[in-house]
Amino acid sequence: MAFELPPLPYPTNALEPTIDAKTMEIHHGKHHAAYVNNLNNAIKGHADLESKSALDLIKNLDAVPEAIRTAVRNNAGGHVNHSLFWTLLTPGGSSAPTGKLADDITAKFGSLADFKTKFEEAGVKRFGSGWVWLVKKGGSLEIISTPNQDNPQMAEYAATPIFGNDVWEHAYYLTYQNRRPDYLKAFWTVLNWDEVAKQYI
Repeated sequence: MAFELPPLPYPTNALEPTIDAKTMEIHHGKHHAAYVNNLNNAIKGHADLESKSALDLIKNLDAVPEAIRTAVRNNAGGHVNHSLFWTLLTPGGSSAPTGKLADDITAKFGSLADFKTKFEEAGVKRFGSGWVWLVKKGGSLEIISTPNQDNPQMAEYAATPIFGNDVWEHAYYLTYQNRRPDYLKAFWTVLNWDEVAKQYI
């Protein structure tokens, strides 16, 4: 069955002024749609791959024929990353973590403020295009960054994503231009910690 672009769970202007409507239209309707279309084209005719989820594909890239492995890595990764990303952004929701997630962030990073600083620094230092993530690995929280559309659940990272921020220029350039640090700082105003907590099991 062909992969499909999931609808945004809110209007394209819902995250303004942090993320403008035009960026959302392009990011979701053009970039994410292209990952879906390219993934469908890459696996067309491979019945064994067509029956798998995008997450299964990226978790088991060695099972993907070498001729299409890079295309599957990039486009299935992009589909998985963005499908999660949209669900964690909101014009409302909790502005800070609560419960066990809050406790574990404080225990690992010192405070929520310290965590945010380290997360932003990792996003700034990601050279070129990629993502910055809070992940759970080996029973512990970690901040990592991945290149391009790599996902933490790929074998070489072996981590479970809690949430991530897209630091490709297409995610922020219309509003922030080259000011990635400003975008990373503004991101907290649209991150819904209620939804993030659902990833932390």
